[in-house]
Amino acid sequence: MNRNNKKFIPVMLMPFCEDKSIDYVALENLVEFYLEAGAEGLFANCLSSEMFELSKQEMLESVSFIVKKVARRVPVVATGTFSETVEEQAAFVKEIYATGIDAVIVITSLMAEERDDEASFRSNVEKLLALTDGVPLGFYECPVPYKRLIDPEFLGELVKTGRITYYKDTSLDIAHVTAKIAATADFSDFGLYDAYMEHAVATLEAGSAGLSCIQGNYFPELIVWLCNNYSNPSQEDNVEKVQEFLIDNMNVMHYAYPKSAKYYLQLAGMKVSTVCRRTDIEELDEDTKIRLVRLKVDYENLGIV
Repeated sequence: MNRNNKKFIPVMLMPFCEDKSIDYVALENLVEFYLEAGAEGLFANCLSSEMFELSKQEMLESVSFIVKKVARRVPVVATGTFSETVEEQAAFVKEIYATGIDAVIVITSLMAEERDDEASFRSNVEKLLALTDGVPLGFYECPVPYKRLIDPEFLGELVKTGRITYYKDTSLDIAHVTAKIAATADFSDFGLYDAYMEHAVATLEAGSAGLSCIQGNYFPELIVWLCNNYSNPSQEDNVEKVQEFLIDNMNVMHYAYPKSAKYYLQLAGMKVSTVCRRTDIEELDEDTKIRLVRLKVDYENLGIV
């Protein structure tokens, strides 16, 4: 992988109809929305997709649909570890890989209980690799059900196997990101993508492969622009403005997410419902809607893209 060629890989939203069934018309439009913005990959069946609220059949059907619509224009990865036992996880990894995706994403917090020690976690990861021989894998430090970070040295060992191609970092710690990048620097087929936009520029400068963040569900073209221009001397002032904009609006984009992102896309003209299956999301009250309208105005006034 060319370390100077940074990529944006969106964490895909899952649109639902009013009856909470998957809205495949809106899903097809979302695929094109990301690709037209310049995304160079898609992360399907992730937390933004409300993956824990989907049945396994819905996961397989929706991922197969996305793969078909993408038609090899960019790589597609999707989460594939949900069941309690490693054996069950391995079985579903193979099943979802058969949809045609490029790699199956492993949720770090589902490879061991929160109370389990590091040795148990490593043992389970190694067992999963053995049971899924030949399947390209990636890792996602998903904050649900809890957040488990991979030790940089262990990540380097895993990447050395040639099986690991993708890593979504949610450590929120630039030192931890830098250590992981250093531990995997010699492997051209591997890429670390950061989710934390408060240090977006710093992580790109440190050698990450790119960004994979929820902000791309509001204005993916801006994240693509940042990946392309973070080190462009002629755009230094604009890069600083974009970084400040992302920091200043972190809270509004996270509040009531992913409903908030769907509402923002409505404001931008996309036909997508704000319906979600998760029951723990804040309501889209009038104050929240006003903040999202203001976000759109501030983004347009930024005038970068």
